[in-house]
Amino acid sequence: MILKVLLYFEGEKVISTSGIGRALKHQQAALDAVHVEWTTDPLDDYDLLHINTIGLNSASMINKARREGKPVIYHAHSTEEDFRNSFVLSNQMAPMFKKHIVSLYTMADMILTPTPYSKKLLEGYGITLPIRAISNGIDLERFGYDEEKDKAYHRYFSLSAKDKVVLGVGLYFERKGILDFVDVARHLPDYKFIWFGHTPLMSIPKNVRDVIEEHPRNVTFPGYVKGPIIEGAYAGADCFFFPSYEETEGIVVLEALASRQNCVLRDIGAFSPWMQDQVNCYKGSSVSDFVRLVRGVVEKHLPDVSEEGRKTAEERSIRNVGEQLKEAYETVLSTVGSRPSVR
Repeated sequence: MILKVLLYFEGEKVISTSGIGRALKHQQAALDAVHVEWTTDPLDDYDLLHINTIGLNSASMINKARREGKPVIYHAHSTEEDFRNSFVLSNQMAPMFKKHIVSLYTMADMILTPTPYSKKLLEGYGITLPIRAISNGIDLERFGYDEEKDKAYHRYFSLSAKDKVVLGVGLYFERKGILDFVDVARHLPDYKFIWFGHTPLMSIPKNVRDVIEEHPRNVTFPGYVKGPIIEGAYAGADCFFFPSYEETEGIVVLEALASRQNCVLRDIGAFSPWMQDQVNCYKGSSVSDFVRLVRGVVEKHLPDVSEEGRKTAEERSIRNVGEQLKEAYETVLSTVGSRPSVR
């Protein structure tokens, strides 16, 4: 008998453009790669609940699985730390948010989270359940140089061969480092800075909204763009610059690495130990650091670390993630009780 997993993502349309939305696609592809059957329909029959979101229906989904004797794995994509400095009033709501996610996560038999850093955070909340760090993974085939994608990217932004482009990707959150991204752009007026991503302006604090609406001429906010244009940008830009203050992993970093892009990152816990300064990326802690590093990468004054970055992405391939998910399912099934074997 083949195991069937319910991948539960509440509000799938709402999260489709976020990192959690991409995590859904990666989980589906990862399970396909290792021949584990899955469904996203809660009305389907299934053997194990793999829940990914923390909305109003999450607790009822877990309770239903419990009544039916089905084991539960909770994928912890969110922490109190990465909730802060995001939406309006997020900092005031953060303690309540933490209480909410802990109450949900502890209903599971096992917790999965993307990095050793986020695992440590959850353990610091007092959670004693088994916690495994499994990357969100990356579709290696989507990212890398493609002449047609490169042309699409250059046409879309009317770029010439002489233009030097610094790329950022993320929601319009202060936590993502968007204010520092723009500040660095002010110090480097000869470069073009492009930030892909979008968040409704009324949902973000005024200081961030003001920067989106009034920014230096060398900064572009094209909004949410997918497909050949952003994939061409990942491979074709001169530097990927992501000064985020807090992540659980950062799927956009994996996308840049897979694209053989030189990355400049903030030196934060989420990027340790898998991202190593001067090995597969460059790390800084201040605007002055970032100005120096971005200039060094763009002007090729710093050694190219893109091949090591690609190797890091390959370690987190969809297939490797699928094998780790499969092993986690087997462990939970054997621990909770007699269930169908994964094969």
